[in-house]
Amino acid sequence: MSQSIQIAIQHHQAGRLAEAEKIYREILARQPDHAEASNLLGMLVAQTGRLDAAVELFGCAVRVKPDFFDAHHNLANALRHLGRLDEAIASYQQAIRLKPDLAAVHNNLGAALAKAGRFDEAIASYQQAIRLKSDFAAAYNNLGATLAKAGRLDESIASFRRAIGLKPDYATAYSNLGNALKDVGPLDEALAACREAIRLQPDYAEAHNNLGIVLKGFGRLDESIAAYRQAIQLRPDYAAAHNNLGNALKTMGQLDEAVASFRRVIQLEPEFVEAHSNLVLTLNYHPGRDAGEILAEHRAWADRYARQLAGEIIPHANERSPERRLRIGYVSADFRQHSVGHFFMPLLEHYDRGNLEIFCYSNAQHLDGMSEKMKRSCDAWRDLGGTSDEAVARLIRSDGIDIRVDLSGHTSGNRLRVFARKPAPIQVTYLGYPNTTGLTAIDYRLTDALADPPGVTDHLNVENLWRLPVCAWCYEPPEDSPDIEARGSGPVTFGCFNAFAKINPRITAIWVELLKQEAGSRLLLKSAGAGEASARQRIVGQFEAHGVSSERIEMLGWVDRPRRHLELYQRVDVALDTYPYHGTTTTCEALWMGIPVVSLAGQCHVSRVGASILSCVGLPELIAQSAEEYVSIAAGLAEDLPRLAELRSTLRVRMRESPLMDGARFARDIEQAFRQMWGNWCAGGGA
Repeated sequence: MSQSIQIAIQHHQAGRLAEAEKIYREILARQPDHAEASNLLGMLVAQTGRLDAAVELFGCAVRVKPDFFDAHHNLANALRHLGRLDEAIASYQQAIRLKPDLAAVHNNLGAALAKAGRFDEAIASYQQAIRLKSDFAAAYNNLGATLAKAGRLDESIASFRRAIGLKPDYATAYSNLGNALKDVGPLDEALAACREAIRLQPDYAEAHNNLGIVLKGFGRLDESIAAYRQAIQLRPDYAAAHNNLGNALKTMGQLDEAVASFRRVIQLEPEFVEAHSNLVLTLNYHPGRDAGEILAEHRAWADRYARQLAGEIIPHANERSPERRLRIGYVSADFRQHSVGHFFMPLLEHYDRGNLEIFCYSNAQHLDGMSEKMKRSCDAWRDLGGTSDEAVARLIRSDGIDIRVDLSGHTSGNRLRVFARKPAPIQVTYLGYPNTTGLTAIDYRLTDALADPPGVTDHLNVENLWRLPVCAWCYEPPEDSPDIEARGSGPVTFGCFNAFAKINPRITAIWVELLKQEAGSRLLLKSAGAGEASARQRIVGQFEAHGVSSERIEMLGWVDRPRRHLELYQRVDVALDTYPYHGTTTTCEALWMGIPVVSLAGQCHVSRVGASILSCVGLPELIAQSAEEYVSIAAGLAEDLPRLAELRSTLRVRMRESPLMDGARFARDIEQAFRQMWGNWCAGGGA
């Protein structure tokens, strides 16, 4: 029998797999409990991709010989590749009990723990591997990747640098270093790291993907898209690259191509939750998709990723006392310098702390000055970076949250699958997303009667609409806002600073008519993507095709300083809202800088935000009900320079005195809504 094993091994090592497999099976036919033959045959079938069969063979080997280290380790590896992570982790741990001093096994255990989202344990395993083998470059690289997932970016960068120091030609570590540096900077170092990874390994798809991410951070979107396409060319089934490509295409306003990219991701990797969220978000921008279709896609998201989590919902033990102090938990990936902050801070700063205790659950990758301001304004701050959905749900229950509020919807970094587990008795969505989440586990969506007229939009939401009495927004402008300057001489300039994804052929056709009517006027577009050559060619081409000269269109890209961004409004006379996806922050910014905004109202929330904001500041006459009226209103403003001057000098005061900037009033409205929701639940009518 020993001679047969040796012959089989020789065939196996020489690559004569069929001959080796035949001998292994003959041995097992004669002696089914031959542990070594089971282990070796398991290695062979794993090598040929038959992982389920390999697991059976390795399992047989360890049952026959419980102290068979190699079989335990091989079993763990096969289980990890199959995604059976809990079993893999147990097998690695058994292998370590048998041989505790092998660095490679601790490294592999770390990989399984990281894949399972158990980041702290994974980090400890990689660190143990490094203690056992101080020059273990792969362990340093894996440690860096897991530290990054846990939000510990400075440590992550140090670990990648250590891996590169040990192995200077380590393309994977360079690529990972670039990916980590993109979040903390400097971006030029991130770019250099990605390019070095590609120089070392030109066919390394992951490095091209990371290069695309860094280039997008620079605002170099055309180059970013090219890098993603190169990654996909090298690896056509690379789901993450397709997803990133979709995001870049959306940013550039290429919505059909973006939707196709996201659908390709879902086809390749059906459990890629973020890609499906990106898809439903993108549909909101698309002028050719009706509200019913968009609702159906939200429901499809919930059916695929949330329905199965309903079984994890357990009864809530919160005290059913209608008048007691309530614990409110806000969840967002945008507790930082972000549009959400300009609307959340007034609420946070004006709460009645005697009635409410405020918890902020931050899923932001990195914090900034706005984050610190929020920390000081809430009662408790929880950093969710690297924490699994299950662990977050447990944390919220242990905090005793009564009402939990989502501020992200389907935007980046959302934790909707935590909401699907319903860790709080009442759940609400608000502010960060202009549509339903699709989740039946979320009870309410906060809005107002202008953004969601009663009887008009209710059927487009899975949640119950809770309409605030005045306005669903309260704005806080940047602290370093520039003063408003008097209008200079020169032609009237229309402007739109909305995200480029909101600019589509439907709205540009309206702007064409406006510019044709106002023959001496100009149009200034400014956003991430607007400065790219492909974007200018596409947009300007639409105007030129209808007889509007390219010289009348100016396009500016992303500006890295908020004050400079606001200063650019000094060049605008009339701001043009987009359709169907209205502006929110941009509308408030324009008004704050003394610029009237013309908005076209539609039949669903995403195209009615402008109507709510303009009514709130006493400018309902700027809300159009048709494309023709939109052109008429904008043209009327352009031809009335005295009125433009009057608005320029008074709009900031008007805003300060309006409900749109009355934080105390807004906080009372929200508190009253929460108290009524809570009363319903206490009476048995809630979740």
